[in-house]
Amino acid sequence: MRFPVDLRQYRRYDELTPWDSFVRKHFPERQIPTKRKERTALHKQVDAHLLTDPAFLALHQQFRTKIDLALALLDAAVERKLPFSLLLFDGWYLTEELVAAARRHKKDWISLLKKNRNLESYSFTLKDAQGQPVALPGPHIAVQDLIPLIPTTAYRPVTVAGQTYWTFSRTLRIPGLGKVRLVISFQNADLTGTCVILVTNRLDWSAQRIIAAYLGRWPSETFYQDGKGCLGLDEYRMRNAEAIQKHWCLVFVAYSFLHLDCLPPSPTKGNLPTKTIGEACRQQAQALIQALLLYVHDQLQQGRSAPDVFARLFAKQGVALAT
Repeated sequence: MRFPVDLRQYRRYDELTPWDSFVRKHFPERQIPTKRKERTALHKQVDAHLLTDPAFLALHQQFRTKIDLALALLDAAVERKLPFSLLLFDGWYLTEELVAAARRHKKDWISLLKKNRNLESYSFTLKDAQGQPVALPGPHIAVQDLIPLIPTTAYRPVTVAGQTYWTFSRTLRIPGLGKVRLVISFQNADLTGTCVILVTNRLDWSAQRIIAAYLGRWPSETFYQDGKGCLGLDEYRMRNAEAIQKHWCLVFVAYSFLHLDCLPPSPTKGNLPTKTIGEACRQQAQALIQALLLYVHDQLQQGRSAPDVFARLFAKQGVALAT
C-alpha cells in the first residue's frame, strides 16, 4: 500500500527574496536578464552586495533548497516512526548530504544515476569479450564513457514483474558517495535505446532485486498524475503558503481514501489495486448523484414542492441549518 504522508513547499530563490526587486533597488542601471545562464552570472556579481541589505538578508535566510526539504522530510519520517527502511529517489537528489542522512538514520537507498556522473576508475575492473582487462582512463570516468567499453557478453538478463531487462552490475566507488553497487539496464537484448542507470548502497543486492525495489517509486509519479487529473492538486486558488498546504493535505486525504477503495477487500488477495483512482472517482461521483436523486425523490414523495426541495438543496449551509 502507498499513501502520501508529508509535504514541503518549495519556492524559487528569486521568487522568495524577491531578487529582481532588490536588484532594481541597489543596481537601477543594471538590465536583469531573463535567460538562466545570464541570470546566474548576474547573481554572482550582485548577491554579495544585496546581502548587506537587512531586508534581503532576512528573506535569503528563509530559503531552502530542494535537498534541504528532502532532508527535512526524511528527518520527520524517522521522528514519526514511519515503518520504512529504503529510500528511492531520482538522480537530482543523489547528493552527499542525502546519502549521509540515510546512513545516519540507518536507511538503505537506491537512486538513478546521471550519465555524466564520475566513477573512480581504480575501484573496479572491466574485461573485454576475450576476458582481458580493459584500460580505463583515470582517475575518473563518466558513466556515459564507460557504457561503450562494456562488452555485450557482460550483460545478463533478469526478469522483474514479467519484464526482461539486460543488465550489467559492478561494485565500485563514486566520488563523495563511497562504495556503491551500480546497475546499467537495457530493455532489449540488442542493448539499444535508452538505458537506465541505478546505484545503491546495498552492495549485496542483485540487479534483479535492485530493479524490482526501484520500480516501487513509480506510484509517486502516478500520484501526481491522479492528483492533478482527478483531485485538483494544482487547481488551488489560494494566495498564501498555509492555505495552499491545507489544500494539498485535503488532496492527500482524498487520495488515501480512494486508494483504500482501490485495494482488494481481503489481504489474502494481494495488495495491488483492483481499479484505478480515476475509476474510483467516477464510482464515487455516480454514488453521489444517485444519493442526490434518491433524496429528491424521497422529499417529493413526502409532499414537498419542487421549488422548496431545490431551495433547500441550493441554500447556503447556514441558511439550510436554520430552516
